[in-house]
Amino acid sequence: MALFGNAHTVDPATAQQDYARLFGQGEQVYAAFLLIRDTILFTDRRLILVDKQGITGKKVEYHSIPYRSITHFAVETAGTFDLDAELKIWISGSSEPVQKTFTKGVDIYEVQAILTQFVAR
Repeated sequence: MALFGNAHTVDPATAQQDYARLFGQGEQVYAAFLLIRDTILFTDRRLILVDKQGITGKKVEYHSIPYRSITHFAVETAGTFDLDAELKIWISGSSEPVQKTFTKGVDIYEVQAILTQFVAR
């Protein structure tokens, strides 16, 4: 599952309100990133990928990935000519990683630290 786009940070409180119907009781958004149409939510329980589909984006698919299902991940920092950083996440049972592209406005090390915090539990 490859999901591409340039991301920027979203206030966790705003994401908590915007996606309130997705969360279990007491579940909290720790960090959120908005791609052109899609959203990545890091909660205290799981990673949620919000994938808007179709021309209008009215059809939405929600991918819920428990942190315990993440077998490993990799970050690729931005280079001299390639200004985007990439995050790849491998999920148990899937041979292809989930891929996300972040603009220079997002600290990929922060994203990696968030994943480390939750995956290492």
